Amino acid sequence: MSPDIDADVVILGAGSGGYACALRAAQLGLSVVLVERDKLGGTCLHVGCIPTKAMLHAAEVADTARHAAAIGVDLGEPSIDLGRVAAYREGVVNRLFKGLTGLVKGRGIEVVAGEGRVVDASSVAVGDRVIRGRHLVLATGSVPKVLPGIALSERVVTSDGALALTTVPERVVVLGGGVIGVEFASVFASFGAQVTVVEALPRLVAAEDPALSDGLQRAFRQRGIATRLNAPVTGVSEDADGVTVTFAEGEPLSADLVLVALGRRPAPVPGIENLDVETDRGYVLTDSVCRTRVPRVYAVGDLVPGLQLAHRGFAQGILVAEEIAGLQPAPIVESGIPRVTYCEPEVASVGLTEAAARERYGEIDVVEYNLAGNGKSQILGTRGFVKLVRAKGGPVVGVHLLGSRVGEQIGEAQLIVGWEAYAEDVAALIHAHPTQNEALGEAHLALAGKPLHAHA
Repeated sequence: MSPDIDADVVILGAGSGGYACALRAAQLGLSVVLVERDKLGGTCLHVGCIPTKAMLHAAEVADTARHAAAIGVDLGEPSIDLGRVAAYREGVVNRLFKGLTGLVKGRGIEVVAGEGRVVDASSVAVGDRVIRGRHLVLATGSVPKVLPGIALSERVVTSDGALALTTVPERVVVLGGGVIGVEFASVFASFGAQVTVVEALPRLVAAEDPALSDGLQRAFRQRGIATRLNAPVTGVSEDADGVTVTFAEGEPLSADLVLVALGRRPAPVPGIENLDVETDRGYVLTDSVCRTRVPRVYAVGDLVPGLQLAHRGFAQGILVAEEIAGLQPAPIVESGIPRVTYCEPEVASVGLTEAAARERYGEIDVVEYNLAGNGKSQILGTRGFVKLVRAKGGPVVGVHLLGSRVGEQIGEAQLIVGWEAYAEDVAALIHAHPTQNEALGEAHLALAGKPLHAHA
């Protein structure tokens, strides 16, 4: 087949990983074709990170109004209009989409709309058009997981369906206590719903340090969010009165809405059988710079095993573009990727958990600084802590945060871990008062053996 389009790089998927790869490759002087069946920006921009965080902001405003009387500003019980929340949310998405579209066009990147199908290692078909690239990047992203036997409906939805709700359900059961589950649980609770989070594992946000899991569960209990842990689901059924969730052990739960938030799985890559890439449960396996075993074929983002984070995919896209251009970029260290869960309170971390650090280094030091000693946290009325982990006598290898807005502190935490800073290095820095950022400084003072607002 003679190609209709010939380019240096063909990218299948225009989510965070795909468009980042396209922008960087174009910046490096390569010709780029970006194939996308839906919209530029992918899951993160349209049904993931951005719209859910907009809803979480609306939830924060509702909580602020609800509790304002405690600080002398009586606003009464907030009324939630999901139609107007959706309009606000879509306004944010549309402005970002418009900006991204203009950026891609301005870089001279050709966008081909439609479902791309891999023909071979250098060709992608879109309808009756054939696009040939000297390098092929797979960036098709992910889709929500659903348990076998669970049928989706208006009352049994994934995170995608939750964005389409027009009224707030009275009772919500969230299946899954991972990032997506606890974020939506937080939103629904702030909007006034009675929420129960169901998790098959022994704790919430199980990928995080257990101290964060325990702290989040306590905070949820104080907010009236119920949790049922170690609770594998055996079935979900509907009748005229609502939805019923059943378990191998314990009483069933009744709800008006069940949110299936069991994480995401790789989206199928059309035509992947035409490539001799190695796969595992739908994931495409790569080396440290995202190369598959097929020469000049790469994979990035949620398609690759590891953290399913938009900023990871974004960084991988840049990495691949630079690898193609011959710049020999350094591989991404997964443990150095910052992680933030935007529930209330927020959970944020970077580096190793206490258990992982102990396994790697043997002897370690651990310090927890309670936000009760932090002035700005008191003003905000939040509880939580900063937990630091370091190799004995060595650098800080893990930072773990719990509390309102602590995700905004993860930037400094990433630098501390990424640049292998010692507690004494950070303790010597002056952190502005009164900020929550001070809590990081105070925690490092404690780890350096000179605590001021914390016990040694």
